[in-house]
Amino acid sequence: MAGMTSSARPYLNRRLAEFGTTIFAEMSALAASTGAINLGQGFPDTDGPEEIREAAVRALRDGRGNQYPPGPGVPELRSAIAAHQLRRYGLSWDPGTEVLVTAGATEAIAASLLALLERGDEVVALEPYYDSYAASIAMAGGRRVPVTLRPHEGAFRLDLDELRAAVTDRTRLLLINTPHNPTGTVLTRDELAAVAELAVERDLLVVTDEVYEHLVFDDAEHTPLATFPGMRERTVTIGSAGKTYSFTGWKVGWVTGTPELVTAVRSAKQFLTYVASGPFQYAVAEALALPDAYFEAFRQDMQTKRDILAAGLAEAGFKVFDTAGTYFITTDIRPLGETDGFAFCRSLPERAGVVAIPNAVFYDHREAGAPFVRFAFCKRASVLEEAASRLKTAAAARG
Repeated sequence: MAGMTSSARPYLNRRLAEFGTTIFAEMSALAASTGAINLGQGFPDTDGPEEIREAAVRALRDGRGNQYPPGPGVPELRSAIAAHQLRRYGLSWDPGTEVLVTAGATEAIAASLLALLERGDEVVALEPYYDSYAASIAMAGGRRVPVTLRPHEGAFRLDLDELRAAVTDRTRLLLINTPHNPTGTVLTRDELAAVAELAVERDLLVVTDEVYEHLVFDDAEHTPLATFPGMRERTVTIGSAGKTYSFTGWKVGWVTGTPELVTAVRSAKQFLTYVASGPFQYAVAEALALPDAYFEAFRQDMQTKRDILAAGLAEAGFKVFDTAGTYFITTDIRPLGETDGFAFCRSLPERAGVVAIPNAVFYDHREAGAPFVRFAFCKRASVLEEAASRLKTAAAARG
């Protein structure tokens, strides 16, 4: 019969068979079909600084980046990334050999894992985790070993003993995310020091996803893992412009590391997108040079939004976990008499006119994440207030 293969073999290879349509696509479609407020996917509902948007327009009009940019990224952006890392953290990177521009952080993650893993290598990752981690490890032929962050004293925390126990002779790499999506955890200096000591002791590579570096709240502090003793030479650090400047559609990310590590990642990256986001790279170079006042105002604005949504969720009956960073609040739905995050989130648009994400999608051990639901607060204050009002009304109607 036309269209059939002789072997009737499934088209999707076994490494990716477990990964279907993402939950973000499903929930965004629900938001569109029901008119619900979408607090599921982490993208802002307003654009970032006007002067940075104009910088992109200027680059387009001046013909900068309209053709293929250089493979490692435009020199202006690589220099700006290096200057930003030096100014903020005292990390000195050579923009010519130790900085690589990528098509967002997602490509940086994929290229890093494809470059650094051999088939069968184990990757220890903090669970729950951003869904591309699992897919990228699978594509690289690696085996993921989750270490679960668990609720403790109102927030999700890392058990360092469990992390150490997860490392075996087959472990090649630690995949660390701080500030952490989806839990909002920011690893402390002591925790990061312990991670660094483990990596050095066991001679492990580390890929660290730090895209929310500028979104830390209250007394939390972001400290790059590469600043710890013995870590510069074994760490691939991933950053991104999308979360910091509210231009997530531009897809400008980057990798910093030693020349050997960056060359390895570039070897994989060149066969993924080759290059991307040409004119936007020039705009992001200007964005990285914004004064510290921009980053502080941005942080304060997001912290205010976090507080609006957290208060509304608590009033609606959710247990709200402390969020020290990122765009996201994780909640526990058991006080509402619910235990299944998938069912809860699929019914929430009709019941309350709000979309959220079930945290179980970020777990290998789905049952560990079953009662937890994530909400994004990177929206206008008025939208968050309306969402909170809807959730409270729906809770009251349930009784």
